[in-house]
Amino acid sequence: MRKIIYIAALAIATTMASCGSKNQGQEGAVVTDSTDVAPPEKPTLYGIAVNDAKNDTLKLMIDNGDTLSISIAGARENQKLFGSVTPGDRMIVLANVQKTAAEILINQNMLLGDWVMPDPIDGSTEIGIKIKEGGIAESIDQSVISYRTWRIVDGQLEIVSIRDGGGQEEETNYYDITKLTADSLSYKNDEDTFEYGRQKPNSGYGKDIKLEESALEDFIM
Repeated sequence: MRKIIYIAALAIATTMASCGSKNQGQEGAVVTDSTDVAPPEKPTLYGIAVNDAKNDTLKLMIDNGDTLSISIAGARENQKLFGSVTPGDRMIVLANVQKTAAEILINQNMLLGDWVMPDPIDGSTEIGIKIKEGGIAESIDQSVISYRTWRIVDGQLEIVSIRDGGGQEEETNYYDITKLTADSLSYKNDEDTFEYGRQKPNSGYGKDIKLEESALEDFIM
């Protein structure tokens, strides 16, 4: 009789242990819910355009020396192609995970330069931003804000600046580029919109200089 009771108790204990093990497997940290896995990040590619991509396929020689074939049809269709695709120009591409299609394409050569607009206070002067090689940004004739750096982050233009009276504390803003051509640049966020034209060289230099008219005696030896 005691042997029967012992075997029954052992069977019950084994069943409870098995249930406990199953519950632990379902609720424990070992089991990972697939919904908790973060999606892979979309890469930002930097490289030189090998072709003009008129057939919507960009040959991009990226910085490690590899050449990728990237479709730009989606970027063109969604109006996310900023600047022309010119062979030899440096491009910035926000691509899909497979690096086969561009979601945003920016011609870095065209982005660089001195960009100005009329001073919104009185319009008598021009103010703006210098976007320079190496991620350097500078202000043009602005006393209130001093630009420091720029870069492209997830297809957005990041600009770091310091405002007058801000205690030298850096301020970082992100903008969506809305237009980029040889002569115009526009970008915006939820608060501000900036529309620039490329600053032209001072075409008035020397226009007030008057040359003395020559006389016949100037040519007599």
